[in-house]
Amino acid sequence: MPGSEGRRSKDDGGRGVTAAGGDFVQLVVDYAKQETLGPLKGLGRFLAFGVAGSIALAVGLVLLLLAALRALQTETGSTFGGHLSWLPYLITAALAVAVLGLAAWRITKGPASRRGRDHGRDRGEGTH
Repeated sequence: MPGSEGRRSKDDGGRGVTAAGGDFVQLVVDYAKQETLGPLKGLGRFLAFGVAGSIALAVGLVLLLLAALRALQTETGSTFGGHLSWLPYLITAALAVAVLGLAAWRITKGPASRRGRDHGRDRGEGTH
């Protein structure tokens, strides 16, 4: 029947159920890639820059502490000479501990901890 073929090509563009199913599968695959690979690429970029920044910061802090040690040893004259030659090392170690303490304090009391407290309040927790 020529009339039924003409009507069929108008409804689905001449494609069968198999082609529509293939389109659906392709749509699902594309959506899954968009929702998983996109965020994973962003997370990977975030981690890469974070690790690179951490390494650069660590190297910079080590060099600054070494510069402080050398400045204490050379620029103070005979103050730290003889039996007090260990004192610049102690001062530099105290500076390093202070930097570590500052970093730990900022990590525990920074924006992430505030978000966690606010999130707990939203659920009704932590209302003392």
